Amino acid sequence: MNKPKIINPEIINDLVAIIETAKSTAIRSVDFHRVQMYWNIGKRVFEEEQEGKERAEYAKYLTKYIAQQLKPIYGSSYSRRQIELFRQFYRTFPIANAVRSQLNWTQYKTLLRVSSEDKREFYIAECIKNNWRSRQLERQINSSPVQ
Repeated sequence: MNKPKIINPEIINDLVAIIETAKSTAIRSVDFHRVQMYWNIGKRVFEEEQEGKERAEYAKYLTKYIAQQLKPIYGSSYSRRQIELFRQFYRTFPIANAVRSQLNWTQYKTLLRVSSEDKREFYIAECIKNNWRSRQLERQINSSPVQ
């Protein structure tokens, strides 16, 4: 009579680790592609705005028009305020290669509120180094006396 082999109890831990790593990688990839999409939308809106003769008035009209067209199709993620944030995102981070895959959209929205470029770069570096989540980043920024 053959006795069954004793199953290695570590197999479940190993499989859970593989699954969790893959899920985390997939989520980060989707987040990064979403951030890139928002950057590209901001770039396109900014480029179109620069063609307008009265920039300030045209910018208001343009973001309102875009939101009116996109919001019914894609929902509140494309409201006028969001379109303006995409534009501000591009203006704040005009180099596509400078957009970090380690940061998500919520973190970038938080960083847009930091007025100093040096401080923003500091928070980006710290966020990546310390693997801060969005709330941790916001807490760090809010605890700083000057933004």
